[in-house]
Amino acid sequence: MKVHNLSQTHSILNHFIHQLRDESVQQDRMKFRRNIERIGEILTYEMSKTFSYSPQTFQTPLAETTSHLCQDEIVVCSILRAGIPLHNGILNYLDEADNAFISAFRKVESNGKDFEIVVEYLSSPSLEGKTLVLADPMLATGRSMLNVYKALEKLGQPKQTHVVSVIGAQPGVDLLEEHFPEDTQLWIAAVDDTLNEKGYIIPGLGDAGDLAFGKKL
Repeated sequence: MKVHNLSQTHSILNHFIHQLRDESVQQDRMKFRRNIERIGEILTYEMSKTFSYSPQTFQTPLAETTSHLCQDEIVVCSILRAGIPLHNGILNYLDEADNAFISAFRKVESNGKDFEIVVEYLSSPSLEGKTLVLADPMLATGRSMLNVYKALEKLGQPKQTHVVSVIGAQPGVDLLEEHFPEDTQLWIAAVDDTLNEKGYIIPGLGDAGDLAFGKKL
């Protein structure tokens, strides 16, 4: 798997990541969602450089000209609910893409530490021969993303798979590198070193779903 960690190059992206992490800023839910959306736009722009393009000739009001347009059939699949703002940012640039949604949540055991990833809801078109973009803002253990990928296997073999995340932990990146196809590409804004005993990214930013939409039961 090829990892594109955009934090390794200084850019305005650093400001958006800072605002997501800073607890004095992140309590503004609208700003939190918008920053995830903006990061999704930046990651998508970089990802788009790897797509397939072909020339198309067309007429302007003054002359005939040619543009190179994307030829990939793209499906953007987001993990509910935290993935919604990231999904919106990706769609701002890939506005003609098809869409898929899947639920994946942590079912915590009675000891409060161990958990399993449960996948329930899935809505998706065929993925056969398509360019699949899997979106989840937090790549912690990597188990949610892996379970989602396995759930999608019955829908066809994608031509190419991209994973888009905002913040990840190195153990989660390592898990994807071990189990995803070798030509998978990961587009991520920052990678932290560790997880805590509950599987949350450190320093991370907290629970992205709760910060974006409010606490859940």
